[in-house]
Amino acid sequence: MRSSELTEVESLAGTLRDSGGQHLFSTLVSSMSVNSVLVIGNPEASESPLVRVHSNCLTGDVFGSRRCECGPQLETAMDEIARDPAGGYLVYMAGHEGRGIGLWAKAATYILQDEGENTYQANRSLGLPDDSRDFSDAAALLHYFAGDKHIRLLTNNPKKINDLAEFGLTNVTPVKHVAGVDEANRRYLAAKADWGHRISPEDID
Repeated sequence: MRSSELTEVESLAGTLRDSGGQHLFSTLVSSMSVNSVLVIGNPEASESPLVRVHSNCLTGDVFGSRRCECGPQLETAMDEIARDPAGGYLVYMAGHEGRGIGLWAKAATYILQDEGENTYQANRSLGLPDDSRDFSDAAALLHYFAGDKHIRLLTNNPKKINDLAEFGLTNVTPVKHVAGVDEANRRYLAAKADWGHRISPEDID
């Protein structure tokens, strides 16, 4: 959190406190909804830290939804980084729910998925983009923490690699990251594979 943001939050908190507006503290949420970095082990000493850039997924990460593999991917990433001799970084991206469309719209796509559409078809039926996530903040954070080091990135998504490259992170090697495959999400994973994710039929089976 930048010092200017901290000053803004402190000022707003003081104003609300002085005016008896404690019920308005929810206003602070927009200033505090920021991306986070979990540093695991001693990646500063590594020439090739292991990294996961993880898009937040309330339904998968918190509630354990089996429609996607997000929760298992998050847990597996933390385990793999912790087991790595040098450790690494978990970059947790706020505001990426549903590949950037938000929780409300994501819930609407679930209705269409229940009627037979896959995750991308459901987005298009609602006039929404396939993937509207912005990885510029992830790139800025990795520039800060990893500098010019080679990064091993836990991802199956070539778009993520390309997006980071656009912001100067070109020394990146993708590391396949498949986790949590079961009957409930095989169709979802197959759709991701058709869209371009590096997921093989063997991974899904």
